[in-house]
Amino acid sequence: MIQKLTQKMTEYFGGDPKRIQHFIKVHSFARYIGLQEGLPEHEQFLLECAALVHDIGIKPAEAQYGECGGKLQEKLGPAEAEKILYALDFPPQDVERICYMIAHHHTYDNISGRDLQILIEADFIVNLYEDGASREAVISAYRRVFVTESGKALLRTVWALTEVKE
Repeated sequence: MIQKLTQKMTEYFGGDPKRIQHFIKVHSFARYIGLQEGLPEHEQFLLECAALVHDIGIKPAEAQYGECGGKLQEKLGPAEAEKILYALDFPPQDVERICYMIAHHHTYDNISGRDLQILIEADFIVNLYEDGASREAVISAYRRVFVTESGKALLRTVWALTEVKE
């Protein structure tokens, strides 16, 4: 199912290599952190699916509003994701959880579930790099957003944050 969803998302963002590479990287880091954290198999599956579709709201946001800020992605993404997920015969309860994660992946307070926390951390790791964040911004994100030991360790390693200790 992950392969089919990856194919659908690659087709969905066809012609936009930046977006395709973004969701592939977020999926890879989310998978890594989830496995390191020992998520139960089904929770890991939902995390990986959410990582693949987390930014699906970008296209309708750009079409409707000419921009694609995080809150617009959260607002417009779930309905767009439902189309693909139901077409692939995902069960309604799985669609609901994946869409919940899409609708909250730019909301950093009251995070509901380890799967959503890990998705946010994986997206942050990729966005910090892609946005050319300063070292100070990376450290700030580490202190404000990161909760899982595996996500923290990964961010410290990726950015060689030797001055940040846990």
